[in-house]
Amino acid sequence: MMDLPCLQWQDHVAQKWTRLYPELKETFTSLLEIDDVFQCALSLTTQDDLDFLQSMSAGYSVQKDAEQAAQCRERGNSSFKTRNYTEAALHYSQGVCFAPQSSEQLSLCYANRSAALYHLHNYKECLNDIDNALKNGYPSHLQHKLHDRRALCVNYLSAQEKANEDDHNPASVNPKGSDRVPASPLGPDTFGICPQTNVGYNVEKGRHLVAVETIAAGEVILIDRPYSCVLIPGMEEVKGKGGQQDAETEVLFGTEHRRCHFCLTETLSPVPCEGCSYSRYCSTSCQQEAWEEHHRWECPLAADLMVMGVMSQLALRVTLKAGMKNVQKAREQIGDEQKMSAPSCLNSDSYLRVFHLLHHINRQSPHLRFLCAVTIATLYLKLSQAGPPPISWNLSSPTAAISQSAEHVPCTTDWKSEQLLMGSAVLRHVLQLKCNAQAVITMQDTGTANLPVQSSCEIRIATAIFPTLSLLNHSCCPNTSLAFSTGSTAKPSDLSAHICGSKDEHRNKDHGPGAVIVTVRANKVIGPGQEILHCYGPHSSRMVTKERQHLLYEQYHFLCQCEACSQQQQEEVKEGRQQCSGTRGSPHKSGLLCFKCKGSLKKSTENGEPMFLCSRSSCGHRMSPSDVSRRLQEMRVNLETAHGLMERDRPGDWETLMLIQYVNIVTYKYHHHVIFLLCPPSGEALRLLERTRSESGLILEETHPLQGELADATARAYATMGDWNNAASHLEQSAAAIGAQYGEDSIELGRQLFKLAQLHFNGGARGPALSVIPKVRRLLCLHCGPHCHELQELKAMEQCLRGQS
Repeated sequence: MMDLPCLQWQDHVAQKWTRLYPELKETFTSLLEIDDVFQCALSLTTQDDLDFLQSMSAGYSVQKDAEQAAQCRERGNSSFKTRNYTEAALHYSQGVCFAPQSSEQLSLCYANRSAALYHLHNYKECLNDIDNALKNGYPSHLQHKLHDRRALCVNYLSAQEKANEDDHNPASVNPKGSDRVPASPLGPDTFGICPQTNVGYNVEKGRHLVAVETIAAGEVILIDRPYSCVLIPGMEEVKGKGGQQDAETEVLFGTEHRRCHFCLTETLSPVPCEGCSYSRYCSTSCQQEAWEEHHRWECPLAADLMVMGVMSQLALRVTLKAGMKNVQKAREQIGDEQKMSAPSCLNSDSYLRVFHLLHHINRQSPHLRFLCAVTIATLYLKLSQAGPPPISWNLSSPTAAISQSAEHVPCTTDWKSEQLLMGSAVLRHVLQLKCNAQAVITMQDTGTANLPVQSSCEIRIATAIFPTLSLLNHSCCPNTSLAFSTGSTAKPSDLSAHICGSKDEHRNKDHGPGAVIVTVRANKVIGPGQEILHCYGPHSSRMVTKERQHLLYEQYHFLCQCEACSQQQQEEVKEGRQQCSGTRGSPHKSGLLCFKCKGSLKKSTENGEPMFLCSRSSCGHRMSPSDVSRRLQEMRVNLETAHGLMERDRPGDWETLMLIQYVNIVTYKYHHHVIFLLCPPSGEALRLLERTRSESGLILEETHPLQGELADATARAYATMGDWNNAASHLEQSAAAIGAQYGEDSIELGRQLFKLAQLHFNGGARGPALSVIPKVRRLLCLHCGPHCHELQELKAMEQCLRGQS
């Protein structure tokens, strides 16, 4: 798990625990106060631990390196020659981050990236890179290239500005204003909960949110911004090729290469940290705010923090942002947690709400407590070697921060006592995060971006702590949906005019030029008295009850008895059977068919051994679980093989013709350019999928999840060949399986139907497209709100299909 320290560090601490005298183990285990645990761990942390950390962090290079920058630039040049400008920009950005300040390599990397950005039509970013190349000493005999490129960018931007002015001419605006969304009268800085809810408290549930009035499906319940977050490296990987010397080497670009390390927005032209090669930002504003808030301390410890994991880094970041005065203020209220559970707590300082989240130290295993405590104690010792703190830690004010090039400012107070205060706070937050951290989720397309049909999956891009979202308790079948937005899209513009909230007391700290926002919406009608719930991960549509309950108890220390768990347990008792594991954890019926009579198979036992038995008494056919597992595994292997074949045959690997044309279908015209890729047919993949689907029909119901995956892959293969009708037919089958697994009101079904609308549109099927668009719109509005980009695309398609210009 990436949130924990690396495995080698975990093993090192585990061995340290094993070598402790029994009396010391007993003493440590008996400590239940955070300060005592930290002091004990600090007394047990030695120079050997620091040396081991140093040996581990040596494997994470974060230093500036001109040679590495040159290699990245060469790889970028190779990608540029093949006209893969996105990949080239990523390589050049790596070079920008590795290049030492004011070096020739830095100027060359900026100049080359400006060329890639120009071809990607990112003209403003191109102009910035041209300026940076010239500022950093770009060779004079080559500067004419940059000046020519700058002139082209200025011309394009002028033309775009004129076109935008024409588009926004008042005469062309719809006088009815039917597409306008009223802005919230509270302004864009308002966060909080809607007035139809109230904060409740009891010993069993702690703080929680309850509806006091009926909340309609799709209504915004809560909007929150994280107190702090840390990007998770390597979670979304984009493959690139190496340079000429290592042409066959694949370079993986992860989250850390493609997203701002402060606001998480995607960028192809990051601004590098001046001190390390790892951290990068979407703008100088994000760079400066990150430096002022936390990075001035993290920068020299970047490699150590990679060893120690995301949780430790996030805990440190929260503490640095809070500052000494806020930590001291929060500590004064320890023991008065119930006061913090009153509704008025939402108007208090956001750090107070974070500080008083439950840490469950008495429920954490001694081994985990020891791992966390020794890790933070070692970090404490590394920090003490760095000298006095930044002045922002002492004054808890953004105005107290100093420039990136300045040194730490000596303070007159006892720095050692402040360090102990900081170390104890960091340990507290690490223990809290095990139960209160929230994954920031985004959708990522799987497969090649140029394919006509894309599958997508959710990925974690960051770990965060949200002060208000933490009010929500868990349900395996929640009544809410969460939607995350980052960067420039993170604006609560769709807030209900009735949302209750307050402007954050530290706007400059919490509200940068880019941000992260979570919006919680009701995914069904919620009646008065019902608790507002969201899912912590284990969902009833993906896991069986026992598996969910086990995972929740291990991480969150409670036995889930939500409505979904209770209902499924009652059904199991009533039917006298155990849940079937044949659907990769699905809690629903097995979805398996008897290949003799096509009756459904049920899990049963025979002579104490598990067995699948045909439900038709006239048949009575039996199958062993191992036989079922073998057949399912063979089909899954074929599915993965087909995916691999389609990736191998992706358009970028063939000399293909890209035909850019306008689409004219009967009586209407689409007013946007559409790119058609004339690809070689993925015949081998399609034959394999069709054969596998034929075999799966003998043992799987049409709504089995694996049938849905096979149908989705088959649709993708047909779409790659331009056979839109067959692609749509198979995608409809996939949508039926998804609806059966996740529900007719699920976001999963909405995303699948969105792909179906695209296929119908591309195939010229006007009626089917117009029929499915309203269903997609309803589901996307319900879960994602009215401003998600898919809805804008749906609107353009519908206008085209109805003959609007």
